[in-house]
Amino acid sequence: MNWHEKNAEFNALIKQLFHDDDWKKRAEAARQLGLLKDGRATNLMCRALRSEKDHIVINRIIEALGRISDGRTTLRIIERLLEEREKEEPDKYRIIYIIESLIKIKDKRALSYLGPLLASSDDDVRDLTLRAFDVIEPRWKEIVDRERNKSIQEIFKTKY
Repeated sequence: MNWHEKNAEFNALIKQLFHDDDWKKRAEAARQLGLLKDGRATNLMCRALRSEKDHIVINRIIEALGRISDGRTTLRIIERLLEEREKEEPDKYRIIYIIESLIKIKDKRALSYLGPLLASSDDDVRDLTLRAFDVIEPRWKEIVDRERNKSIQEIFKTKY
């Protein structure tokens, strides 16, 4: 596929993500954009993540942003994590999608927000969070041991 064909496909997927009435088509567009791994989609997908209402489409956007692996998406994904944690009944699978995407992005800014999930009552979420810490900051346990008088949020808080 040449550049013009890829560009036409990219533009069609972006249009579908924002304008299609069928949630299945929007979800598939998000998935396809993630598979393209085209950094041009980053800002547009972050905008879609803020405006999208369908839960499945939101999950596909989060997955796609993880595949693209652009650090600019970290804070938008964290916004969704914070929203989910505030809910009376958080969606375990949304949290898992978020953690998996943050693992792929490997942005250390995510650690202070993932910290509370280390104490999750859900084994899957807790284990995946441990894996996220291991991938994003392999020496995190040493750092925490050194800074025993601080919380994980204080230790990994970044100045961005």
